[in-house]
Amino acid sequence: MLIAIIDYGSGNLRSAAKAFERVIAEEGLSATVAVTADADIVRKADRVVLPGVGAFADCRAGLDALPGMVECLHEHAIVRARPFFGICVGMQLLATTGREHGTHAGLDWIRGEVLPITPSDPALKVPHMGWNELAFVPGSHPLLGGLPDNPHAYFVHSYRFVCADQTHQLARVDYGGPVAAMVGTGSVVGTQFHPEKSQTTGLRVIANFLRWMP
Repeated sequence: MLIAIIDYGSGNLRSAAKAFERVIAEEGLSATVAVTADADIVRKADRVVLPGVGAFADCRAGLDALPGMVECLHEHAIVRARPFFGICVGMQLLATTGREHGTHAGLDWIRGEVLPITPSDPALKVPHMGWNELAFVPGSHPLLGGLPDNPHAYFVHSYRFVCADQTHQLARVDYGGPVAAMVGTGSVVGTQFHPEKSQTTGLRVIANFLRWMP
């Protein structure tokens, strides 16, 4: 099994790769992790991971700058329905539109907008940074399998994904109001939290992704 982690200048790639490699070793899986900017390698991948750190527009521009990559990702996730995992801004790019410093087109794989976090409690600072409890319906998605009630995950973000269809919101976190913590449809899933920084919770989500057969 080949797992491709897309390198499009968004940073945070080594920690993500190390987390996947750790899970592969601990779970005894036969898999290889490739951090790559090459669409030809991604076409051969069984699973694709799109991490993301920074501004929505910058991440989208970085992805567009890789020859054939956007088309390759669409073929992988939408046409061939192979497992795809977006992390943080990588999740936000799945939306129709991002509203960070202007209006920018997303991949439009999960209809919705990326909007500023606006906590109802003025004492809550933005960016939302740190550990928070996840809320989800047990059994609602295979990537959430095996997690305890209200597990903690690590967040660093100033914008939130607002799904047009609320059935695409798979988990949420409360930060002065509900904020999407995980979205998904078909073979596509994304987490606003960073699984590579979320210790036991994150490693379980990664392990579930590596075994997921959508």
